[in-house]
Amino acid sequence: MKLQVLVDNNTFIDCYYLGEPGASYYIEDGPAKILFDTGYSDIFIKNAEDMGIDLGAITHLVLSHGHNDHTGGLKALAERFDLSQTRLIAHPLCFAPKWAHEGYIGAPFDTAQIMGKFSCTLTREPCWITETCCFLGEIPESNDFETRRKLGEMDVDSGREDDFLLDDTAMAIRTGEGIFIITGCSHSGICNIVEQAKKVFGTEKIAGIIGGFHLFKTDERLERTIDYLSGLDVPHMYPCHCVSLKAKAEMMKRMDVEEVGVGLALEMETACR
Repeated sequence: MKLQVLVDNNTFIDCYYLGEPGASYYIEDGPAKILFDTGYSDIFIKNAEDMGIDLGAITHLVLSHGHNDHTGGLKALAERFDLSQTRLIAHPLCFAPKWAHEGYIGAPFDTAQIMGKFSCTLTREPCWITETCCFLGEIPESNDFETRRKLGEMDVDSGREDDFLLDDTAMAIRTGEGIFIITGCSHSGICNIVEQAKKVFGTEKIAGIIGGFHLFKTDERLERTIDYLSGLDVPHMYPCHCVSLKAKAEMMKRMDVEEVGVGLALEMETACR
């Protein structure tokens, strides 16, 4: 498994790529070439080109949820490449129009439009991409400190309603060291996501986690999240995107947190079921 960070809030020193408040990752798992999220704008395309990655050759496009800092680059991607045979995997609510106090915060395409541009699998259930890689589907609430929080509103068939980000999910890959989890924002709770990954993969061993944890305040939720994560003894921990400096500082008191930025490249051996 190879993973390269195409978009993050930060960039590595002496790696001259572009950054923005968004997330995008390029992953290779055997013959599968997977783009996970597209960031806020088109910079993931330029960064990919500078890294020698051909996004026109991706076999899968996986979306963590429908917010514009993870789907904003879809328009540029669809305009630049013919990806009609690329398999897009997301939750059915990913393309529901989303709104917050600052205005529209959803994807640039609605469900009908996206179905015309990609070969779509919109599912609430886990979906295996390869023998070792899985889209985790809708995330159950397994921890009482990670109940879903309203973030804006969304348009559905019955009208506009509160958005509790049921579409927020993640993907994971089975490696020789355990499950490696890749998240977008973790609106559904990073610990809830880990529990779902353990259930789907049938193992307790977590090899690593990279992505947004949606942790900003030094509060009880952060404390209990750290309690949970530190108990997993995860060897590779990469909180990024939507994790504040204060939250990372608290995490570093009890676990080894590694630096993340555009330009980070990881390789791990995958393991079959």
